[in-house]
Amino acid sequence: MSTSTPEESRSSDDHCTPDALLHSAPARGVSAEDLVMAAGRDVTPQTLDWARRKLETEGPAAIEKLLP
Repeated sequence: MSTSTPEESRSSDDHCTPDALLHSAPARGVSAEDLVMAAGRDVTPQTLDWARRKLETEGPAAIEKLLP
């Protein structure tokens, strides 16, 4: 049985991700590009137009409908 603590077994390069980087909600609002990428689509003029229309009708909640 090992008596080492988890911290002792970590490499010096192993570190925790800061909490602020774990959250996906943008502080500046949702852009058309954000919506396209959240939908898993390629960013093209057509998908950006789709996203702009969706944001105009649904607002920032449009991205919430895409997330699990």
